[in-house]
This record gives sequence, C-alpha cells and structure tokens, in this order.
Amino acid sequence: MIKIHPATDLIRVQALHAAQSDPHEALLQGDATFDWLYPEHIEAKSRKHWSPLAVVRKAAQYLAEPDTRVLDIGSGVGKFCLAAAHFYPDTFFYGVEQRHELVLYAEETKNYLQLPNAHFIFANMTQINFDEFDHFYFYNAFYENVDDEDPIDDTIETSYSLYQYYTQYLYTVLEQRPAGTRLVTYHSLEDEIPMSYALMEVSCDMMLKMWIKR
Repeated sequence: MIKIHPATDLIRVQALHAAQSDPHEALLQGDATFDWLYPEHIEAKSRKHWSPLAVVRKAAQYLAEPDTRVLDIGSGVGKFCLAAAHFYPDTFFYGVEQRHELVLYAEETKNYLQLPNAHFIFANMTQINFDEFDHFYFYNAFYENVDDEDPIDDTIETSYSLYQYYTQYLYTVLEQRPAGTRLVTYHSLEDEIPMSYALMEVSCDMMLKMWIKR
C-alpha cells in the first residue's frame, strides 16, 4: 500500500483539491505532488535521481508512438515510466532497474495509479534483450558508478571501470538499433551515443537531448 504521509506542503494540498474528480491527474500536477506518493527517504532523492515531470513530458512527447515500446534504462522508482504512461496511454513504457527495492516501489505506485501500460523489469540492463524495444530514455544511470556524493543507497560499487563497461555496452546495443530508433538523454556525458545518432532537439539548458538513428 502506498504510504502517503500527512500533508505539510500547501502546494500539494491545493493540487490534490484542484481535480477531485480525477485524483491521479492531480498527483501529476507537479513534482511535489507526484513525489509525495513515495516514502520520505525515496522522495528526498527526487531532485537528483528521478526525472522532473517537465522533462518526462518533453521526452515522452518525442518518444511516444501508438503500440510501441519505450525502455527507460535505469528506471529507479519508475517516475519516468509512470508519468509517461499516464500522458501517453497508447504507448508501452518499460523500466529496467537493478535495485529490487526500487522496482517494488515502482510496481506499488503503478498499481495505485492504475497504469496498465507501465511495466518494470528487475534486472541489470546487460541482462535484457534490447531488440524487444523500439525507443529509449536514458537519465545517465551509470554516473552513480563514478559519483559518491548523495547516492541512492550504498549497494552500488563506485568504479570508473564499471562506468566504462556499462557505457560501452550501451553504445554497442544502440549502434545495433535500426534506423529510426529514437533516443532521449538527460544529463548525459554522451559517451554512450554512437555517431550514427543525429541530434534533433536540445532543451534550453542543454541537459535534455533528442536523438534519432540514421
């Protein structure tokens, strides 16, 4: 059961009352209300580790096509997939995450929001078949292997060689995707992006980028 703790933020309360006929829509009014769905220790990680809803909207708009499968590589607690699935119910959003605890939070929130087009896979991204997906979202999930400041938890090894391994692995599988494959990156160092991907759009802060395989 979702742990919704007592309302202490006036913004959250106003958003929840703004759409009483559709409480799920109210929860997607902003990051404060959406993050409120999670336990406090997960909510506290949102600013650094979970995609902002404004980013989700922009990325999903580029990636979503009816009856296609979009994969979030390193999906955490599922914020991108869940919000995107709400905005684009005709597209299937999948998240792969190697922390079992985070997958459980994602599944719990999915059930609460009743989103049948959101799915989560408990696995390392090297264990999945990329051929099963059409387009991809990547919020620099590998950076935690070289950044020990405010980690999600203490279960992931800090290792530059591991960062290089994952980056090269993703580069290889993206290179193997067919022409027309769409990719959105957020806060990426772009080491994982093959030269065969053309940059189509960039956000004003240069952090969010849309690509397509030529």
